Amino acid sequence: MKYVIQNLEIVPENEATIQPNDRSYHFGDGVYEVVRVYHSKPFQLDAHWKRLMESAKKLDMNFSVSTDELTKLTAELIEKNQLEDGTVYIQVSRGATERNHLYTRDEKVVLTGFTMAAPARMQTKGIHAWVTDDLRWLRCDIKTVNLLGNIMAKREAADADCQEAIMHRDGTVTEGSSSNLFLVNDGILYTHPATNLILNGITRQVVIQLAHEAGIKVVEEAFPKEVLIHTEEAFITSTTSEITPIIEFKGQINAQMPIGPVTKKLQERFAKLI
Repeated sequence: MKYVIQNLEIVPENEATIQPNDRSYHFGDGVYEVVRVYHSKPFQLDAHWKRLMESAKKLDMNFSVSTDELTKLTAELIEKNQLEDGTVYIQVSRGATERNHLYTRDEKVVLTGFTMAAPARMQTKGIHAWVTDDLRWLRCDIKTVNLLGNIMAKREAADADCQEAIMHRDGTVTEGSSSNLFLVNDGILYTHPATNLILNGITRQVVIQLAHEAGIKVVEEAFPKEVLIHTEEAFITSTTSEITPIIEFKGQINAQMPIGPVTKKLQERFAKLI
């Protein structure tokens, strides 16, 4: 039997109920986090809770559940589902009230969560990435459940036999549909700065720190999509993909690149951290 989180309780999945007037259904009015679990232990949990709280605050949500309560629920869920290697998904909806575009500030949030098996690993083989337009809203720094722009880009990539979509706004590269993007040229690591145009990924933050510790220069600046043609190495980061190399760009940009030494060094350091 599988268990899930429903508000502040762990219940059997087949007993969980979702209200049809939940604002996350009507408006995508909610936030979420995906936490990686290794050896039954959640990874970078404090950083995930920090971002969850920040996302809720940016959306003016009345979210009063403490991080201690979230940590306790997560541990119980991992134990109940006997999860050794996988992920925990936590979602916070603004509430379940009569449908109305205008929200109030006294609505009671709806907290849900479940576990998933570990994703397929592509870290040694690398992936093909589809370069396409970024059609999302302008608050990508908020980890909201409103992901329609992301999933349409992901579908477009999959239709072209690619595992990720790399998006750009008017020619300026932002990030992947479910990841952050890093490039390597002349031994220097490049990535888009953590502005409102990207999600400041937890793994992104870890990789930047690992790079600094390894003496690798990191430049956080926007760059045009044409740079992808000449990049020496490229990889994506996320909770589920960890550090996954890109071996080919397709679509609006066409280029191939090897899995290079900087990528491999960071993968080794990330594995040691785990």
